[in-house]
Amino acid sequence: MSFELPPLPYPHEALEPHISRRTMELHHDQHHQKYIATLNDLIQGTPYAEATLDQIMRQTASRRSQHDHAIFNNAGQSWNHTFFWHSLSPDGGGAPPAPLADRIDNAFGSYDQFRERFAEVAGAHFGSGWAWLVLDGNKLVVTSTSDAQNPLVKGKVPLLTCDLWEHAYYLDYQNRREDFIAAFLDHLIDWQHVGMRLERAPQLEEVR
Repeated sequence: MSFELPPLPYPHEALEPHISRRTMELHHDQHHQKYIATLNDLIQGTPYAEATLDQIMRQTASRRSQHDHAIFNNAGQSWNHTFFWHSLSPDGGGAPPAPLADRIDNAFGSYDQFRERFAEVAGAHFGSGWAWLVLDGNKLVVTSTSDAQNPLVKGKVPLLTCDLWEHAYYLDYQNRREDFIAAFLDHLIDWQHVGMRLERAPQLEEVR
């Protein structure tokens, strides 16, 4: 199996003014493409060559060797980026619609409290990584992971993610990560995708 760069679910300019076309061209067409190309090179001739991204991440998560470490990083970044594109919508952001709104309220007290919690976790994350809304058992939880890590390998179901690597926002926001996080929360979250993921749990095994 050879992985290919999945197309964006919207045009490069669709998320403007919150994420620019130039950022999307660099982020998707170059950064994401590089992770996939590197992964294809690393798994060629290995038992991982016929596995899915989900399977590769689970099988290399323990990082038994330097080669497995490199495979995990590039598989994780490939998976995480595809998931990130589907976490975004040109018509997104703000409070979720019912019945998802009820689940958010039950888990966090209110949408405003969810927003505060997500912004806090994302803003406090040091260095590169990802902020997530996950299903942990039957509970909705906000968490973060470093580098290419993914909650899947810890038995959690990812529902939403925000890319905290600098290449996700630096052209548009420079060092103002908190402004990027606010734009993500207020204007970009695809709650329809989150709701679909929640409805399909726990049978989810792949990126979408």
